[in-house]
Amino acid sequence: MTEKQGPISARLTPLPDRVAVDGLESKWQNQWETSGIYQFKHNRDRSQVYSIDTPPPTVSGHLHVGHVFSYTHTDIIARYKRMRGFDVFYPMGWDDNGLPTERRVQNYYGVRVDTSLPYDPDFKPPFEGTEGKKLEARDQVRISRQNFIELCEKLTAQDEKLFEDLWRSLGLSIDWSQTYHTIGEHPRRVAQKAFLRNLARGEAYQQDAPGLWDVTFQTAVAQAELESREYPGFYHKIAFRFEDGTPLYIETTRPELLAACGALIAHPDDERYKKYFGQKVYSPLFKVPVPILAHPAAEMDKGAGIAMCCTFGDVTDVEWWRDLKLPTRSILQRNGRIVGDVPGWITDEHGREVFEETSGKTVFSARKIVVDELQKSGDLDGEPTPTKRMTNFYEKGDKPLEIVTSRQWYLRNGGTDAALNAELIERGKQLSFHPDFMRVRYDNWVHGLNGDWLISRQRFFGVPFPLWYPVKADGETDYAHPITPNEADLPIDPTSDVPQGFDASQRNVPGGFTAESDIMDTWATSSLTPQIVTHWAEPGEENEQLFKSTFPMDLRPQGQDIIRTWLFSSIDRAHLENHCLPWSNTTLSGWILDPDHKKMSKSKGNVVVPNEPIEKFGADAVRYWAASARLGLDATYDVGQMKIGRRLAIKLLNATKFALAIGREDENHHVASAASVTWNPDDVTETIDRAVLSRFGQVIAAATDSLEAYEHSKALEVIESFFWDFCDDYIELVKNRAYGTADATGKIPSEAAIQSARTTLGLGLDAFARLLAPYLPFSTEQVWSWMHDGAGSVHTAGWPDAALYADAGKGVNMDVLTWSGSTLAELRKIKSEAKVSMRTPITSVSLSVPAEAVDAVRSSLIDIAEAGRVTGDIDIETAAVPDSDAQDTEAPSIRVISSTLGEPPAKKPRK
Repeated sequence: MTEKQGPISARLTPLPDRVAVDGLESKWQNQWETSGIYQFKHNRDRSQVYSIDTPPPTVSGHLHVGHVFSYTHTDIIARYKRMRGFDVFYPMGWDDNGLPTERRVQNYYGVRVDTSLPYDPDFKPPFEGTEGKKLEARDQVRISRQNFIELCEKLTAQDEKLFEDLWRSLGLSIDWSQTYHTIGEHPRRVAQKAFLRNLARGEAYQQDAPGLWDVTFQTAVAQAELESREYPGFYHKIAFRFEDGTPLYIETTRPELLAACGALIAHPDDERYKKYFGQKVYSPLFKVPVPILAHPAAEMDKGAGIAMCCTFGDVTDVEWWRDLKLPTRSILQRNGRIVGDVPGWITDEHGREVFEETSGKTVFSARKIVVDELQKSGDLDGEPTPTKRMTNFYEKGDKPLEIVTSRQWYLRNGGTDAALNAELIERGKQLSFHPDFMRVRYDNWVHGLNGDWLISRQRFFGVPFPLWYPVKADGETDYAHPITPNEADLPIDPTSDVPQGFDASQRNVPGGFTAESDIMDTWATSSLTPQIVTHWAEPGEENEQLFKSTFPMDLRPQGQDIIRTWLFSSIDRAHLENHCLPWSNTTLSGWILDPDHKKMSKSKGNVVVPNEPIEKFGADAVRYWAASARLGLDATYDVGQMKIGRRLAIKLLNATKFALAIGREDENHHVASAASVTWNPDDVTETIDRAVLSRFGQVIAAATDSLEAYEHSKALEVIESFFWDFCDDYIELVKNRAYGTADATGKIPSEAAIQSARTTLGLGLDAFARLLAPYLPFSTEQVWSWMHDGAGSVHTAGWPDAALYADAGKGVNMDVLTWSGSTLAELRKIKSEAKVSMRTPITSVSLSVPAEAVDAVRSSLIDIAEAGRVTGDIDIETAAVPDSDAQDTEAPSIRVISSTLGEPPAKKPRK
């Protein structure tokens, strides 16, 4: 050290008087943003890139502590991979199209869409937030579709800011320059381009077919969006009659659909009805002849064992209608009401009068009319019997779904194609599921598909189908010959854009064109997030390079509940378009449960806003709680775990501060990682120090293996367990030697022994900063800045090298620390039981030590004696080996045989 340089303590980063985790989030967020350490570099080949298909959260304005849960799991992997030398592609999207956004906008602004209204550029909504109160439809102001879309865009922009602030406060290492919106120009172009290619290959098609319909939201619903719920109803025993008037009874919960009946169905093996197959009966009230047919899907033990097939009461009706080629007799409209005109197949005069009574009525009102008429006619046997049945609901809806025939767009997904189904099953086998037991959910879903994916929706805020249709001379729309745009013109909105070869005056007129008014299901866009974020099929050298270096992606993290929707649909799209999996790994998180072990949900009122625990305990503490949970398993919202995480962060700060303060006057040997100091493992000469480094090698290797297997919680357990051993045992054992102070006998440690302790402390704390960095990003960055004088970031430092530590401790029993720590604990126990100060000297002590621990304890006696303030000899006796045949043999342990205490130190007078 030269005079010019000044004292070493003046040139190192000052250490605080007291450590604290509060305020670290804002400090390091700003520095990370300024330095751009999480930005994707764009200049690496595929083998050096790790790319993540981050879930775009639904922007609904409602933050949930569950949001921090699974996203923390992903961030741990992102940070780990970055430290392993990968250029991590970690974008963020916002899922801001679809029904949740529409519902929020309707309620927030008090509006609803009327497609007949023109755009009003000066429109002002009646509300700016309705404080969570749900407005009835009659109280909402009707506006044009374009006005509504503008309000959607305005509100989602506000909501997205809240989410971004949360992610930043949580410390997610996202590259914020790689942000997208599922309704944005680029995602719309990708979704429309993919659809046009599906259409050209015959994978997308339209047809008039019966489909599930939500009468509240006025939209078709796909199989993946179904939710089966128990619904109360009544069984009605109703008589169909043969020509001679003989009754044949069926039982139904939907008598209002009698007019839509096309057949009675029984199981082919049902002896009660075999003799009737091929005969016909007449429906009550309407006197329409219907055949009695056999189908294996009929349930012999349900009701009367014979059922009426109406078009359509449920999905079984659709199956029977399709397999038996029954007539279509739809009487239910999209609005959930009975059609206005009496159907032509009802010819009986009284039957037509009954139907006229039900015309335009809701199913509930029509049911009452039909039941009353059945009672009058004598065709209802007894009173209706209460029952509860499992009924299909739209997952976001409140009323049972109806089945309505309408023109819809479908995408092939293996539901009607056995060969494609087998290919998608095989894709699932190629994908690494974490945890692996989740794979069966994928397999069961694909095997159970019974129809292709319905991708059209009758909504307003979403990606429009890029199609027009010719209008024939008679004014009819020619749906069989859609007009498509060029890919270069995408994205387009067919309701405002004009197809090539036409002009705006030809819209909706004979000989002209008309727009496709439906939009794509939100999953039809979300299923393409791997293609959206990697800029698939986008022109330009930079886009081509991005796609080449990031696709197929490495990881899809997501919730277990959307395996059937997001995960499967993404595999389907990539299989059809890219002929591969969209990613090689998927991590699946469990649910967040409240302290009563109930799933958190807004409807139950047990949701915790995530900002609260972050502000109270710190982001690192909340991340610790999340990281402690294993993938695929539910986790309880646990404040106790957060307190442990906060304690861990504070201990890391304190331990590092304590160690770095040692030897700050020493130019060459202080515990630090300044540029002027190199930690050389060869300087570690003492047995206990080498044993600690050997343990580090084991811990680093185990943590690395766990993180490579996406077992973040297992890695944390290994790291944290050794961290506490290091702090509670190792630091306590060697701190006096590290300081270079004389022991109880007045002997000063050798220069080599001092250097060995300081080097081990430096190497150890350096390793812990790196090992804990993916979990506690703020605290580890803080200690890294102390250790490296503010230079660089722990998050771009390399992951610790297990071999470096293992080699430094080669040939040494790594249990030395365990046995030495146990010995020190026993010495301190002597003083605790005597209720004297820990500074009280022990003048003599005899220990019983297990045979396998004797060498370990002897090798560290100097440090043990100093830490335990032993001034005399420590006698060691080898413990007797227990009888191997003895029952309930205790594990061998160190015990005190005898001891003598010296005089306690004089108490210092109070100031």
